[in-house]
Amino acid sequence: MSLISLSPAAIEQIKQAIAQNEGDETALRIAAQMSADETIDYGMGFDEIKEDDVREEIDGITLVVSPAHLELLNGAHMDFVEIEPGKFHFIFLNPNDPNYKPPTEDDALPE
Repeated sequence: MSLISLSPAAIEQIKQAIAQNEGDETALRIAAQMSADETIDYGMGFDEIKEDDVREEIDGITLVVSPAHLELLNGAHMDFVEIEPGKFHFIFLNPNDPNYKPPTEDDALPE
């Protein structure tokens, strides 16, 4: 099982960002931290791979996670969705979040 899974939309967006990134740092670092109100704050950006990082390759993308963030990210799913018309964002569906509710068919947008 993967540490983190990526939707096809997230993969496409990350690959576009890698293509635009002019440096050699093409590993995408993902971090998560529990807030005082028990929500999880996420961070990500291109970074160098450190010796103790956990690495995962997904569709040609190198993801890295610091051991300090593994517990909160294990089993998370990252997607790239349109939050409101014309505004796209990365989102995390994370079973480690105390407020997480798995999506249901009722959550699907009408076609």
